Amino acid sequence: MNLLITGGGGFIGSNLIRHIIDKPEVGQLINLDALTYAGHLENLEGIHGKHPRYIFEKVDLREKSEVLRVIHQHDITHVMHLAAETHVDRSIAGPGDFITTNINGTFHLLEACRIHWLGTTKNRFLHVSTDEVYGSLGDSGSFTESSPYAPNSPYAASKAASDMLVRSYHHTYGLPTVITHCSNNHGPYQYPEKLIPVVIQSILARHEIPVYGDGLNVRDWLPVDDHCAALWLALNQGRAGQTYNVGGLNEMANLTLVELICDLVDEMQPTLGGHSRDLITFVPDRLGHDRRYAIDASKMLHELGWKPERKPESALRSTVQWYLENQGWVASIKVSL
Repeated sequence: MNLLITGGGGFIGSNLIRHIIDKPEVGQLINLDALTYAGHLENLEGIHGKHPRYIFEKVDLREKSEVLRVIHQHDITHVMHLAAETHVDRSIAGPGDFITTNINGTFHLLEACRIHWLGTTKNRFLHVSTDEVYGSLGDSGSFTESSPYAPNSPYAASKAASDMLVRSYHHTYGLPTVITHCSNNHGPYQYPEKLIPVVIQSILARHEIPVYGDGLNVRDWLPVDDHCAALWLALNQGRAGQTYNVGGLNEMANLTLVELICDLVDEMQPTLGGHSRDLITFVPDRLGHDRRYAIDASKMLHELGWKPERKPESALRSTVQWYLENQGWVASIKVSL
């Protein structure tokens, strides 16, 4: 396959490239990324400019003609579409980029594939989305693939709209699309504005650790390498026109997660003096903050044989350890914050 990954300089995208670039099915892997604030080629050290299968295209998905050029020039046969504006807080402060990138950018990519793939049958377009399109859950239950959409932030709304575009291109034009919805990821190379890196860096600097509201908002945490394995399966074995939910089976209140990270850092960095939980500070809640997310990933298990392989405790420990051991990377990325 000539595989296009959009957003390959970002957190999940860079981990995905590392996960699949040496697989025998991959002939060429083209990384399309605009390298906005969250995309960094440092995330691909050892691959960018060095791997014989890897090609980089610095292209903004909002540039329709450039997107079409990339699809044609590299004769793209498969797409894994991850590029998106993703941070909820940024979408509240400035939703415009979320509309133009997440919706218009997805439209440009779909159109380019529709044009280039006319008359072919062995292509596949994987659209990577989020559980946030489903809105908020109560104290029980989980999101399934048939849950109604109820996005509550501009970010979630922009992803819901792009999902609908992808769905329409399958049903209208027969484009072989698959959609995945994942829960919160954690692991190496996550941009430092996200919760887990923020907590770790606050602890190391002995700064207050901000926790929204009462800290009891619940999220399902998924190791990024487990997510990458699910995406590869969905691309290759998922049924065209279908949606698959990818979850970590690891629900946790935000406050509980923050406390666990405090304890892990205190254990791994005893010279800090311990008692990092004392740094936890409750701040006014985020606007439109969804109370609880939980994913039912049984369709992935029954149809594709996927389930998370990592144990939640050891996976979180590995994530914390990676950030502690890669403060040079954090410092280089924080320059753009």
